[in-house]
Amino acid sequence: MTSGNLSAEEEAVIEQIEEQNVDFLRLQFTDILGTVKNVSVPASQAEKAFTEGIYFDGSSIDGFVRIQESDMRLEPDPSTFAILPWRNTEESAAARLICDVMNTSTGEPFSGDPRGVLKRAIERAEDMGYDINAAPEPEFFLFEEDEDGRATTKTNDAGGYFDLAPKDLAQDVRRDIIYGLESMGFDIEASHHEVAQGQHEINFTYDDALSTADNVATFRSVVRAIAAEHDLHATFMPKPIPRINGSGMHTHISLFQGGENAFHDDDDEFNLSETAKQFVAGILEHAPAITAVSNPTVNSYKRLVPGYEAPVYVAWSDRNRSALIRKPAARVPAASRIEARFPDPSCNPYLAFAALIHAGLDGIEQGLECPDPVRENIYEFDEQKREEYGINTLPTNLGEAVDALEEDEVIGDALGEHVYEKFVEAKRAEFKDYLVDVSDWELDRYLETF
Repeated sequence: MTSGNLSAEEEAVIEQIEEQNVDFLRLQFTDILGTVKNVSVPASQAEKAFTEGIYFDGSSIDGFVRIQESDMRLEPDPSTFAILPWRNTEESAAARLICDVMNTSTGEPFSGDPRGVLKRAIERAEDMGYDINAAPEPEFFLFEEDEDGRATTKTNDAGGYFDLAPKDLAQDVRRDIIYGLESMGFDIEASHHEVAQGQHEINFTYDDALSTADNVATFRSVVRAIAAEHDLHATFMPKPIPRINGSGMHTHISLFQGGENAFHDDDDEFNLSETAKQFVAGILEHAPAITAVSNPTVNSYKRLVPGYEAPVYVAWSDRNRSALIRKPAARVPAASRIEARFPDPSCNPYLAFAALIHAGLDGIEQGLECPDPVRENIYEFDEQKREEYGINTLPTNLGEAVDALEEDEVIGDALGEHVYEKFVEAKRAEFKDYLVDVSDWELDRYLETF
């Protein structure tokens, strides 16, 4: 029996818990750096979780709060209930609920909750009359483990782009990952082997921006867990192997207004509306600062170099993939969208989506003029030609990206004061630590030479 304090959706979750013999619930949230955290509670606590929330020590989560203000509360979102595919048996099962983090002293949403940051971006769009849809294409590598179960960088196949068995030995792993995702409510569009050995991509369909960010966080957890069942290590590190393609997370975005695609215009050469072009102009304007959020690790900038299919030039195109933003072909007006090609899968999806959305909306509000598309391969341009076209480049390292973030009020405001401060602090420390380290490459090149 349930109390009368539950909503219909919450009561439906309680019924599913009972019907599917769920014994534990993982209450999931994400820290500022994008790491998925969870508090595990017996399923018997589900009603309490919905009516009162579950308290936890926020000072233990990096970048959340100080020790003297540590009490936080998790409020589960019933729409995110899903059975975990790797803990499901006939006798018992575990399930997860994604939570919003609340400030216990004020009763308000915690300003440091990345999910809340994205919700604020969505609210801004709604205030302007828009609904936001997004669809990411997260790529990942599968590596073998050593005898101690630790990750190596040895791939378990020699496959390439769209290869089939016997070269693509990970087909069975991808199949099990897809089954697991589908059991959690994902609508999978396609999966294939990517360009590099050991590299894979699984695409899921468009959804609203919040559900999509939730799905990215879930996707990474499912991929890692099911890969581990095959004695493989899945990594979303952007560039784990030098001199081959890195992993991106191309993100498709569109705005809808009154049920119609606000990005589509039949009369435009590119079928893009003025709204879409202003949105693109906003992302291009704020791209250097966005990069700190969408490409947030030192390693991210090993991917963002010319020659490996990752975009480094601040431009857009309706044809080639060397530009930062691409306008994919659309079979029907409802499918008109833009594709931001620079994010990578190490990012916090809530913060990255929020930064992209705020930048695009700023372009609309400011009426920014979109430059002409660049249809040539920008990788083949020399510096003089790039200057002639007015094409700038993305930051070349994390330090430059954080510099750009600190100079960009729009993206700083998008994150909110708390997240902005803690994020910059963490990334400054990460880059400083990188600068004082000595790599194997340096030792190999210089130790016996000088």
